[in-house]
Amino acid sequence: MIYDFLKKYGIHYERFDHPAVFTCEESKKLCFDMPGNSTKNLFLRDKDGKRHFLVIVGHEKRVDLKKLKLLLGLSKLSFASEDRLKKYLGVEPGSVTLLGLIHDTNHSVEVIIDEKLWDKNLQCHPLVNTATLVISREGIETFFKITGHIPKKINVPEK
Repeated sequence: MIYDFLKKYGIHYERFDHPAVFTCEESKKLCFDMPGNSTKNLFLRDKDGKRHFLVIVGHEKRVDLKKLKLLLGLSKLSFASEDRLKKYLGVEPGSVTLLGLIHDTNHSVEVIIDEKLWDKNLQCHPLVNTATLVISREGIETFFKITGHIPKKINVPEK
C-alpha cells in the first residue's frame, strides 16, 4: 500500500531491507549504515486522549516530555497505547513512522518535527520495521501535503 502511494505521487525513496528492529539501539546494531538521518518517532497523547502527537526527532535525542508538554500548552503528555497506535497510524509498536500518517485520514494526529531535521533526508519505516526508506526533504514535504498534515517545526526539548 505505501509503495503504491509513494509511486502514485512521485515520491522517490531508497529502500534498505534488514532484520526487524524495535528500537534505535537495535537499529544501530543490526543495520548497516544508510544515507539520510535516522529518526526516532514518538506517538504521544494528551491527558484526556483527545489530542495525539507524532513527534519526530533524530535517533540520538532523548526527548524531555515535561518540557515538551509545557511547550505545547498541555497539563500532561504521555505515550499513547498500542490500540491508539493501531487506530491512528495503523502500525505496530516498533514500526512507528511518519508514513503511518497515510492512515490518519481524519487528521487526528498533530505532527511535530524537530527543526534540526526539517531540511534533511530522513530514514523511515514503510509501515513495518523490517525495512527502512530514505526519502528526501522534498519527498517528505510532498507526503505531508498530500496527506493534509502540517508539521510544526520546533526545537524539541532534550533531557
